Amino acid sequence: MNKRKILLTGASGKIAGQLLPVFRERYDLVLLDVKTTNRDGEEVAGIEIVDLTNKDRDAYRHYFQGVDVVVHCGFVRGYNPTNSNLDNDMHFWSEMQNVEMAYNIYQTALEEGVRRVVTASSNHAADYFEPLILDGEWDFINPDDRALSDNYYGWAKEVYEHLGFVFAVGKQTKQPLENVHLRIGGPRETDIDHVKLGDLRWMRRALAVYLSERDMQQLFIKSIETENILNEQGIPFQIFYGISDNPHAFWSIVNARKVIGYAPEDNSERRFAAQIARHLEAAAT
Repeated sequence: MNKRKILLTGASGKIAGQLLPVFRERYDLVLLDVKTTNRDGEEVAGIEIVDLTNKDRDAYRHYFQGVDVVVHCGFVRGYNPTNSNLDNDMHFWSEMQNVEMAYNIYQTALEEGVRRVVTASSNHAADYFEPLILDGEWDFINPDDRALSDNYYGWAKEVYEHLGFVFAVGKQTKQPLENVHLRIGGPRETDIDHVKLGDLRWMRRALAVYLSERDMQQLFIKSIETENILNEQGIPFQIFYGISDNPHAFWSIVNARKVIGYAPEDNSERRFAAQIARHLEAAAT
């Protein structure tokens, strides 16, 4: 049986680094990025240097030829998002580059007959609601609820999704391009370690968003391989939250379970039981 041909953007990044071990075994890969080393300075084998923000799509369209699915994890980091003192224009224009790159990827994929694009979106696409949830003023977020963010990073993720919907409908583009957007939660084992001891509000947040590596790999694989991703209106478009089977969750993964058969194996309450006990004890004293 021939392996699917998958194009992975941002191949030297953190998310790609967690996916590559299983992707290399499972798929015929085309790896693209603007550098060949990861965050630790280690060389990532097989990466082709490509600037996907380039409006001249002929410079890289050959990489898309014969590809079944594009997995888009690429990201232009033109500023430090933790530095609130940076110029507002710098934040905006940096994220606009990411929006332009998403368009280039969708349009090139469409032109070259790629079946589907699976994009690494973010929980920040709807993070306006998160403080309301943690403060008890809001209950839950479903993927089909209106996405609202209060920052340019999250806004850009919303735009990826909305732009992907335009391509999935196919009215503007004359042909639909299947789109899946994965709102990644917290793909780390360390979030709860950074919570101040006894702070149950932020402990809940860390537990709610947890995404184990094997669950993230499963989510991407099923988003790639599930044949039918039509929504209720018959449009090949889905948004799935990327979290494990977390009892503290405030993002719904019901549609991921139903549409692609996502069955997370991990659970933050079990995974971090010892840390939870320490937080509860500290909060009670």
